[in-house]
Amino acid sequence: MTWSIIARDPASGRIGIAVATCNFAVGARVPHLRTGIGAVCTQALTNPFFGPRGLALLTAGGSADDVVRMLMMADEGRDHRQVHIMDREGRFAAATGAACIDWCGHLQRATISIAGNMLAGPQVIEATADAYEAGADLPLPERLIRAMQAGEAAGGDKRGRQSAALLVHDEEDSPMLDIRVDDHADPLAELARLELVSRERAIHARRFGPTRDNLTGIIDRAELDAAIKRSIDEGYR
Repeated sequence: MTWSIIARDPASGRIGIAVATCNFAVGARVPHLRTGIGAVCTQALTNPFFGPRGLALLTAGGSADDVVRMLMMADEGRDHRQVHIMDREGRFAAATGAACIDWCGHLQRATISIAGNMLAGPQVIEATADAYEAGADLPLPERLIRAMQAGEAAGGDKRGRQSAALLVHDEEDSPMLDIRVDDHADPLAELARLELVSRERAIHARRFGPTRDNLTGIIDRAELDAAIKRSIDEGYR
């Protein structure tokens, strides 16, 4: 019922997930990401425990292959599940249950993993991967959205479209971006619009809030506004 991409940007160290589906509020169910640990996407007949359990296993040192195997083996509904994972070393693994609805499958390339089910065909995830790789000059959030839009243009979810989400982490524990479109006639277009809005101020303001290196951040309002303005003038990457 869904397709999603997990991506690792070696240049910036950022990790991101983008997902779209013809179902309500996909961002609340599918993507799970923890800085320095890894990422999990759980879909098809979604098992809501795969996200937190998968991240816990990755935190304990499990590899992507090990965590996929352990999650699926412990679930009697495994034939109806689809999961793909990235571990702290940037390795990917995936499983697509035998009872997932066609078209269903997954692929991995050097820095991305893509999985989908109930899609128009394998061209959806292939187009998503190709567009991602072609967008190397773009910031990761925009690159992920454009990749998903290419997958949608190749057929996307064969039932239609309803929701989409984008989750990006950098070196901080909190998300760099966590944008959800829960119910929309064109969710990926709305996701792209919201990502643009985030560049107007929010993505810049976050740089000057509490961080690992500065647990308080800038709290003087005038100083904060000046720092945000400088960041905006310098441009967003």
